[in-house]
Amino acid sequence: MTQDPPQPVLLRNSNYPAGVMGVHLSEQLIITIDGPAGTGKSSAAQQLAKRLGLEFLNTGAMYRAAAALALDAGFDQSQPEAVAKVLQDADLHFDWTTDPPEIHARDTVNNRSLNLTPRLSNVEVERLVSPLAELPEVRRQMVRKQRLIGQQHPRLVTEGRDQGTAVFPDAQVKFFISASPEIRAERRVRQHAQQGKHLDFETVRLSIIDRDHRDATRLVGPLVQPPDAHVIATDGLTLPQVVDQMYAIVMASIASQLRPST
Repeated sequence: MTQDPPQPVLLRNSNYPAGVMGVHLSEQLIITIDGPAGTGKSSAAQQLAKRLGLEFLNTGAMYRAAAALALDAGFDQSQPEAVAKVLQDADLHFDWTTDPPEIHARDTVNNRSLNLTPRLSNVEVERLVSPLAELPEVRRQMVRKQRLIGQQHPRLVTEGRDQGTAVFPDAQVKFFISASPEIRAERRVRQHAQQGKHLDFETVRLSIIDRDHRDATRLVGPLVQPPDAHVIATDGLTLPQVVDQMYAIVMASIASQLRPST
């Protein structure tokens, strides 16, 4: 009696079986996407993860959620240990059953899980992200959480500032996304306008330039382009075009890794 051949297992959220990609579910596949704020890397990472059937880690959401908690606690940059303690007690975590994953914190007062996702685009929260990320205690805590997520979800597309350098230096595929301050300011103004909020273009543009400088020059976790990253400038490109480029690079990278050496 012969048995039917095993059917290929579909990857999460994907129309492609594992055999088509040439990567089995038991194998690790970490894809990092780094770049400045407002380059569209979060949207690109989310779409790429969905297309490949991988999990999506938005580390920017982690820092914005941390900023929201610090804001509620009366953020004081001169007391980094106190800020780190607030974050530790809050136990930031993702709800992986949602798409994209929502970020939650533990509400110790009411003993319940608090969804911080609706607050992530708050202007005051965004303003606090960069100085908060400069605190070594906060950065170390975040890196530990991100690496733990990578262990628990080894098939992952992750985006941030230092994913391909500090957090996952051995990632199989790395990207660095760039865009001009003007393009990024236009996107930010348009995004907030869709939410009924008005932002001044020039104010946003200058704040982006200032944040780029802070992110690139800070001592802890600076924004650095990984030397082995594929660089994609998104000026003039639509989101589908960016994702198409990234998808092609990932597939070519996987194929080259599987090709037998001669």
